[in-house]
Amino acid sequence: MNPSQAASPVDRARKMSDLRPRVISGLVLGVVAAAAISIGGWATTILVAIAAAAMAWEYRDITLGAGTSQAGRITYSSIAAAGPILAHLTENILFGAAAAALGALGFWLYDARKGRDARWGGLGLGLVIFSTSAFVLLRDQEMFGFETIVWLVLVVVGTDVGGYFAGRAIGGPKLAPRLSPGKTWSGLGGGVALAAAIGSVFSALTTGTWVHEVVTVSVAAALVAVAGDLAESALKRRFGVKDASRLIPGHGGVLDRVDGLMAATLVAAAVTFARGKEVFIW
Repeated sequence: MNPSQAASPVDRARKMSDLRPRVISGLVLGVVAAAAISIGGWATTILVAIAAAAMAWEYRDITLGAGTSQAGRITYSSIAAAGPILAHLTENILFGAAAAALGALGFWLYDARKGRDARWGGLGLGLVIFSTSAFVLLRDQEMFGFETIVWLVLVVVGTDVGGYFAGRAIGGPKLAPRLSPGKTWSGLGGGVALAAAIGSVFSALTTGTWVHEVVTVSVAAALVAVAGDLAESALKRRFGVKDASRLIPGHGGVLDRVDGLMAATLVAAAVTFARGKEVFIW
């Protein structure tokens, strides 16, 4: 290694000081999320509503920054939080879709009236409302709701872990160098492969139902999770932002942590609600 490339004692100390809050915040959030998802019902709904409000706030800050008022941020976030709550009350994904469409249309008109680029506000609000509403309704499924959420989380984590290690070990051409310089095609293959393996093993050990079909959906969820991550990277690059926020110490914003999960949720929602059957029932 070139001596000029070696990390200085100051750099190493800074990394170590950043590691502690990152680990602590990650553990706290993990425990809270695991508890809420295990309990289900209103516990999951409230947690997701809080996350929806945070994501909407971050998105509004990314796309408008100082161009929006505090009252505008609060309104935007409140509408986002209301989506999963009302979806839980109505128990209907069509309501979630309608709420997302109305929220998107409302802020499209509002931003257009203010002379802003109206595409961004409506798009972000609609996606946040629909993905979080779908997440809540997936957890609310009677037979395998809890298993579906655990499977989703494991598939997304597996995609990240497999992508990281395969990319480091194999290297090769970059997947999207302008958006995410660290991602490679080999990493994508490794992430998808690990997601497929996780889906297969999880289905076999828990529900024991339709392993092959669950593998297929796991692969689709992994690909969409990567696409969601790249989409958020593109958004931040478009507006010159490094992190969605500094809400989570050492981790950035909520959007930075759950962009892939929310994207993968859309795959599980499409498979579940279009057929009227859960992912583990075919």
